[in-house]
Amino acid sequence: MIQVFAFTQGRFEDQELDPCTIPLLLKDEGIHIWVDMSDTTAEERKTIFEDVFQFHPLAIEDCLSRNELPKAEAYDHYLFMVFHAVEFNRDTESFETSELDMFIGKNFLVTYHVTPMKSIQAAIDRCVRNPTQLTRGPDRVAHTILDVMVDHYLPVLNEFSKDINEFERGIIDEPSTHRLDHIMRLKRELTHLGQIIRPQREIIHRFVRGEFPMIRAKLIPYYRDVYDHLTRYQEMADAYRDSLNATLQVILSLSANQTSEVLKFLTLITVVTMPVIIVASWYGMNFPDMPEIHHRHGYLWAIALTLVTTLATFFYFRKRKWL
Repeated sequence: MIQVFAFTQGRFEDQELDPCTIPLLLKDEGIHIWVDMSDTTAEERKTIFEDVFQFHPLAIEDCLSRNELPKAEAYDHYLFMVFHAVEFNRDTESFETSELDMFIGKNFLVTYHVTPMKSIQAAIDRCVRNPTQLTRGPDRVAHTILDVMVDHYLPVLNEFSKDINEFERGIIDEPSTHRLDHIMRLKRELTHLGQIIRPQREIIHRFVRGEFPMIRAKLIPYYRDVYDHLTRYQEMADAYRDSLNATLQVILSLSANQTSEVLKFLTLITVVTMPVIIVASWYGMNFPDMPEIHHRHGYLWAIALTLVTTLATFFYFRKRKWL
């Protein structure tokens, strides 16, 4: 599906225009256009990317292939960017990303994504509600899209925080091995999220430094606000990772304590039963020249000796507070 929106100073056309009108609209410098592409055919992509806008083949290749990391590249008359929206799937406890590619030119903005995106629809809604402020240039609309996309990071992080809290509540009661697998999976997802946020923050920082001429100087404060939000979310992700590291240490300490208690219990059993073992092994030799073998009360004597030595060992441990 291809949506084409034309806007001028303070006016936004929220009706879908025919893609065939794009070349005519580009000739009018007073009109800015936004072309949004989603679930398009190969022929439609070729028409828009190659025939109409004549984008660089490398930019088209990056746009059509999945990029794991965000990026920004400046070409002769446009800026190509790759960003990622994030959703948290509570069933799989993983972050799911969707890629958004943007081409920002002097009087055009082209966005490409495989599946529908909340940030695109939200940006369209904002432009309809407030055309005076948001339709003053492609870079302003691009900021709106990025701002909405970044704002969606917060509920995603909150969902992840809830999952961590639920996980931590059950640790004391059940510090088992499968929880180690769980915590390592959560740490991997946080690392994945950091690999998305950190490069995007660096790209926005390049905007703030005025590195790209396609981003007007008067919009730098707006992009700085997006940068501040990304910095905050990066700090939240780092804090969650530190919390998981602390939780991992707690689990390992609890497991070590449990192992120590088991070893202590087994050691005590061994020491307490040692008199029994000594007496039994001593009288189990059954040599005729042992005087106790022919003693009338030898069996009772052996039992009494076993009980006395065992009880003596037990009370000695109690006195030393080892039991």
